[in-house]
Amino acid sequence: MDDQARKALIDTSWTLHALVEESCLAHPAVEGDADWLEKQRILLGDMALHLLQTAINPGPVDLDKLRNNLNAILTISDRFLPEAELKKVTVNLYRIRD
Repeated sequence: MDDQARKALIDTSWTLHALVEESCLAHPAVEGDADWLEKQRILLGDMALHLLQTAINPGPVDLDKLRNNLNAILTISDRFLPEAELKKVTVNLYRIRD
């Protein structure tokens, strides 16, 4: 993928990000509400867009951003797949630094 294609995808992702983030911030649920998991789904989409941006940004992958993206995704996903114990995996993300 050339840098022009990367830039086009990143620009599109920021447009999508703004829409998703707006939906998340406007969602009235707070932790413990029946709609809390719905709000978490929106937040998961937001974090997926951040991962996309980190992954396709020109140049080497920023490993700190990658770790943070994965940490957020695993932490949120843990609520949907508790039997997978994804939150426990996040400890390993920060164990070894580049």
